[in-house]
Amino acid sequence: MSRFSPISRPGAPRATGAARSPGGSRKSGAPRAPQLLTEVLSRTDAFAPLRAGVEQIAAIQRDLGALLPDYLATSIEPGFIKDGKLALFAAHNALAARLRHLEPRLVADLQARGWPIDGVRIRVRPQAVKEPPQPKQARMTPVGAAALATLSETLPPSPLQEALAKMAARHLRRR
Repeated sequence: MSRFSPISRPGAPRATGAARSPGGSRKSGAPRAPQLLTEVLSRTDAFAPLRAGVEQIAAIQRDLGALLPDYLATSIEPGFIKDGKLALFAAHNALAARLRHLEPRLVADLQARGWPIDGVRIRVRPQAVKEPPQPKQARMTPVGAAALATLSETLPPSPLQEALAKMAARHLRRR
């Protein structure tokens, strides 16, 4: 059983829209261009409540960006206002704790900007783990590695001399 509806799968027959060839591509030629979310939501009145919610969250996000320090503003996602409480989602517990310290001032500042809130509800929503950066793959020419080895031999014993000798040996060994 697929977790996608038959309409959302490429190549699946559609009830409306352009006809598809057996390979799943559009017969009309070029693929559709990306569209702005606000443009899609403004096409019909059925999406009016959703559009209002999206616009509200975007406006709250802009205000939070102006009121909070950069490290907090980029790691906080606003939610909807429900029963006078604004839902805020922090990336991890440390940011949530910091946000709780700023809560009274933040509520006052948002009220001053016209938001009808009397408090915030802070929740932790972990973000996806980012892939670790690839290890450095720096390459050094044999001449450069030999120059480092020579330099390390001329220096008196020290942490710098040991580091240069180790680096020269590692790059000479690769060759």
